Amino acid sequence: MKTVLIAFAFAVTFVFSSTVTAQTYPSKPITIVVPFSAGGPTDNLARIMGERMRKTLGQPLLVDNTTGAGGSIGVAKVVRAAPDGYTLSIGHWGTHVVNGAYYSLPYNLLTDLEPVAMVASNPQVVISKLAVPARNLKELMAWISANQGKVLMGTGGVGGASHMAAIYFQNAIGAKFQYIPYRGGAPALQALLGGEVDLYVTQISNITGQIRAGKIRAYAVTAPTRLTAAPEIPTVDEAGLPGLHTAVWHGIWAPKATSREIIMKLNAAIVECLADPAVRERFADLGQEIPAREQLTPEALAAYHKVEIDKWWPLIKAAGLKGE
Repeated sequence: MKTVLIAFAFAVTFVFSSTVTAQTYPSKPITIVVPFSAGGPTDNLARIMGERMRKTLGQPLLVDNTTGAGGSIGVAKVVRAAPDGYTLSIGHWGTHVVNGAYYSLPYNLLTDLEPVAMVASNPQVVISKLAVPARNLKELMAWISANQGKVLMGTGGVGGASHMAAIYFQNAIGAKFQYIPYRGGAPALQALLGGEVDLYVTQISNITGQIRAGKIRAYAVTAPTRLTAAPEIPTVDEAGLPGLHTAVWHGIWAPKATSREIIMKLNAAIVECLADPAVRERFADLGQEIPAREQLTPEALAAYHKVEIDKWWPLIKAAGLKGE
């Protein structure tokens, strides 16, 4: 009987302590682990959000740039952190989806992190040099089919977002490209502008200026809706290749076993942050699309995360790609 009473008292104390912790959270600064260097897209998003979320949470959000192994070292740091809401992971399609196919990770991307919210999406655009004769996506697909194996597709590196989107595009139209990898998106874009390659699939934020200057031709955005940053470009669904949806999207996660109360406090702060007109303007300047309100729940991120893993892992493995 005494043992039962002690166990009951411990359980009550634990529940009471957890409730109090959730009610007083946050009582100190929160760290957002960015798995890349300062100044990049993920770092910029974290800092923009941190500034605004401070108003809601009443505590500063500190950015910790922990780099290496394609971002997996930074993610591992959060997986190992205490589940108290004071260490968060911001990452994207690369760190939280494709790394699981490229590397033997010491954690499970779906079960060792608690989803908080998706925060941004940067869809891609199928583009070509001006010398390509096709004027729309259907004409482009016909031109590629008529030049099987001769079309040069630039990429920002083997296994990167542009390479994977190009493979997805190739599989969808049943054609073959010659892939020409470059050391990053900027050199790949310069190669297209210089006529070294015919095609490129890249994020809209990388090419808005060149499109508006008439230096390249854009055929379709790989999203179900047109983009705020370039509303004149049709979607793949409108242009004749429905369902070819790809994006470098960002989300925020907490360590596994973080309480529901803390997750929802963080989620509410993110929702409020992303509704702020100043934040929305800054995201738009970076080419980032903010998800619809119904997509900002932890459950929506969890579902989309799994769909993306189920979609990309088989494609990566079939292509025989490895992490560099």
